[in-house]
Amino acid sequence: MKKLDDYNFENKKALIRVDFNVPLNENFEVTDINRIEAAKPTIIKILEDGGSAVLMSHLGRPKGERNPDLSLKHICATVSDVIGVAIKFVDDCVGEKAEKAVAELKSGEVLLLENLRYHAEEEKGDKAFAEQLSKLGDIYVNDAFGTAHRAHASTAIVAKYFTDAKCFGYLLAKEIKAIEKVMRTGEKPVLAILGGAKVSSKITIIENILDKVDDLIIGGGMTYTFVKAQGGQVGDSICEDDKMELAMEILKQAKEKGVNVHIPVDVIAADDFSNTANTKIVDVDKIPDGWQGLDAGPRTLENFKKVILGAKTILWNGPIGVFEMESFANGTISVGNAIDQATQNGAFSLVGGGDSVAAVKQFGFENKVSYVSTGGGAMLESLEGKTLPGIAAILAL
Repeated sequence: MKKLDDYNFENKKALIRVDFNVPLNENFEVTDINRIEAAKPTIIKILEDGGSAVLMSHLGRPKGERNPDLSLKHICATVSDVIGVAIKFVDDCVGEKAEKAVAELKSGEVLLLENLRYHAEEEKGDKAFAEQLSKLGDIYVNDAFGTAHRAHASTAIVAKYFTDAKCFGYLLAKEIKAIEKVMRTGEKPVLAILGGAKVSSKITIIENILDKVDDLIIGGGMTYTFVKAQGGQVGDSICEDDKMELAMEILKQAKEKGVNVHIPVDVIAADDFSNTANTKIVDVDKIPDGWQGLDAGPRTLENFKKVILGAKTILWNGPIGVFEMESFANGTISVGNAIDQATQNGAFSLVGGGDSVAAVKQFGFENKVSYVSTGGGAMLESLEGKTLPGIAAILAL
């Protein structure tokens, strides 16, 4: 398979699927430029070769209608600032208008197409729509990990029209490599830290990674389903009673596979789901009625720290407590600090999945871990062992 660096884009037009689904405020200003910055190296490589870049992306969920609030024209100025090149814009992504704008594009120029999802055919993975998109470039580059798990026209179908002229962008290649490091090639011991509220949302990940990891830390709301399943008292803590049998099965499988599972031993319990609630430190299996566990306790965090510092490859997906409330953020911060220390000591650390990425940004760990994934759903599906359509389409001959 050819890589981006195997191509010389001189006098070529690169059709690049980027993920510019960025947050906008009420004045249509971009409030987080991370995804635009992430695509910059790929775009710059193409321009420096003497090529031009045709960028396609979705924004929000316009459901096949032209919603002016979700027009990509709102982000043009920000993209221009980040890339360092004046961005041209065309208010459609297929058809005569788009084809004319591409035909007029000169080497070194960048054109941003209108929101792909203005056309219902995009999400349906429509072949005729994908074929129309394919007319807008000589080489197809997929650099949108955030949508790689969708079999949409611009991610999975369009690649079929570029038999020997398609590749991953730098960002997508980095994402694939980071996940491979955790799942296949990482130095042992490999540790997965899974947090968040529900076991049900992490079942397939847990089942898939038990063969790959040496240690598994379970934190967040999931904890209480595991504790109650083993006969503990969890008070009013979040708990999926219908998943207790599954929790026991996971513990059994882990034991059979030689995976050490680390569950909190103490928690910060509160008498209300509120930042100003009364709190006390209790054993995780002795939470009184009327109280709920909202963060990991001090002994737990000491245990977790030892495990993290002993790991050489670390995956972190999901917070350890209700980090959005200051009173219950310490567990997540403490784990972040330990991962930072382990990374400084030479471990490879990958953070992915919406809430953990939000926590990492909120507490300033972004540059203290090896890699922060840009794709929530795509990252989770990769960890579940699924083949992502957007990746398979590039690998297919």
